Amino acid sequence: MDLYNRNFLFGTIPHSIGNLTVLTSLALHVNNLQGSIPSSLGNCQNLLEIYLSNNNLSGAIPPEVLGIPSMSIALDLSSNYLTGELPIAVENLKHLGEFYVSQNRLSGWLPNSLGKCSSLEYLYLDGNLFGGPIPSSLSSLRGLVELDVSGNNLSGGIPEFLVTLGELKYLNLSFNDFEGVIPSEGVFKNASATFIEGNNKLCGGNPELHLSRCNSKTSSNTALRVKIAIVVVILGVAFVFSFFLIVWFRKKKKQQPTTTCVENSLLQLSYQSIRRATNGFSTQNLVGFGSFGVVYKGIHEESGAVIAIKVLNLLNRGASRSFLAECEALKNTRHRNLVKVLTAVSGFDYQGNDFKALVYEFMEKGSLEDWLHPSVDMNEQETVRNLNFFQRVSVAIDVAHALEYLHHRCETPIIHCDLKPSNILLNEEMVAHISDFGLAKLLSTDGVSYSANQSSSLGFRGTIGYAPPEYGMGSELSTKGDVYSYGILLLEMFTGKRPTDERFKETLSLHNFVKSTLPERITEIIDPILLQQRVTRGTTANITRNRNILGNGRHLQCLISILKIGLICSSESPSERMDMNDVVTKLCSIRDKLHPTRLHRED
Repeated sequence: MDLYNRNFLFGTIPHSIGNLTVLTSLALHVNNLQGSIPSSLGNCQNLLEIYLSNNNLSGAIPPEVLGIPSMSIALDLSSNYLTGELPIAVENLKHLGEFYVSQNRLSGWLPNSLGKCSSLEYLYLDGNLFGGPIPSSLSSLRGLVELDVSGNNLSGGIPEFLVTLGELKYLNLSFNDFEGVIPSEGVFKNASATFIEGNNKLCGGNPELHLSRCNSKTSSNTALRVKIAIVVVILGVAFVFSFFLIVWFRKKKKQQPTTTCVENSLLQLSYQSIRRATNGFSTQNLVGFGSFGVVYKGIHEESGAVIAIKVLNLLNRGASRSFLAECEALKNTRHRNLVKVLTAVSGFDYQGNDFKALVYEFMEKGSLEDWLHPSVDMNEQETVRNLNFFQRVSVAIDVAHALEYLHHRCETPIIHCDLKPSNILLNEEMVAHISDFGLAKLLSTDGVSYSANQSSSLGFRGTIGYAPPEYGMGSELSTKGDVYSYGILLLEMFTGKRPTDERFKETLSLHNFVKSTLPERITEIIDPILLQQRVTRGTTANITRNRNILGNGRHLQCLISILKIGLICSSESPSERMDMNDVVTKLCSIRDKLHPTRLHRED
């Protein structure tokens, strides 16, 4: 007897389900079931497989369910809200082939009893709160084909026994706290089958994983002794300050802002909640397209917060790698000019297909592309948007600050690889934020770039017109590539011309176009909108005088200086380009020469 239903059931699983003692297959996945898993399910002693994934089930996993002796095909409890520890009773699943508890809130250490599930071929424990080391008992799972423990708090070294599992074809240890030397044999030989990103304390291993070299044993022992000493000191003083800490935490909890509650609730997003937030992925909520997916505007139903949701098109080659790259690049970055990722969602849609999405702060004013090259829709009553001179200077400084942070202030320097107007978003105050890190690269300590997802396939990085010429010739990625893209962006912002404009053919480029006119014929290349803004600020009788002011005034000198920075940054030779440190310094100096009263951001 089978029980299979994907008709979007609501409510709870009834306790009476235990009366179905001849049941062999239970498939209630991808519904809206709530409450706990009834322990009476353990009475169904003939069950071969259970599928309860992608629901809203909560509470602990009943040990009775793990004690069904006939279970041999699969037990799938993934993408729910299950809590507590993984019961020791898991040892009863001696004949089970597939076990999935991904994307829940399970915690504690992984039980040694897992090693008694000797028939396991697929074990997915990812996306939980498990801590401690990988238990050595898993060495007895000789038939294991796929193991995923990513997105937990696991620690310690990489167990050597993983090398001896001859059938292991997929191993994901990403986003934990593992440390030490990573093996080079077994599954670790294949960089495309091993995922270890997000473990900053690992070293060595297959060169294709691009990890740093390991320190000597003496250095490791010294570091260990230092850590132990620090822990001892902390424990020694903890008792003295415990009372004060308790008082402080109580006060902090009372004063916690509502935005924290919003962010905490966003961590619980699933495919179902994102579908509701975007009104069923309505085209009316569609706000943009990217290389690997589409972006929707959404309303979080619990908090009412407006959010931007980037839904990955997983049929597009590279979309999954882009998802991992963006998560890795942004997980430890904090800067006012970088778009903030509120959470990442990985699960399944209603058809059981993989679903991945990134949730960001929503930027009310759209992209810089929309402001530099606005499209006029005759059906819209909205006034066409234009940026004035001071707003453009402010945006240019915002973007420069963000790149300077990525290149010089992150623990591991980050190369964006796709800087262009459509990837720069503006909030309500017209503050610019760099977005879309799907092509981002992390720069190792020896200056060699490597993918945030450890992919060995580089391909062409960036967008035609903004990507530096050396990338097209196969050169290594570097921060100088971002500087080139920034230089082109700067020229585009003040000339109003795209680098892909049809007039730029053969030897003529945006760079050469600007260079050939500075400084005498600058009025020929300035964005006409800027000229109009200067003219219309005076009366009709003063039009000529205003143009003379533009030709001889302080603003024009500042504009010339900005365009010269753009030319240096977009030099063909990387060695001739500025560092972003110098760009920030020069642009801030130019801003200070302008009238302070004109520095406010206008709507």
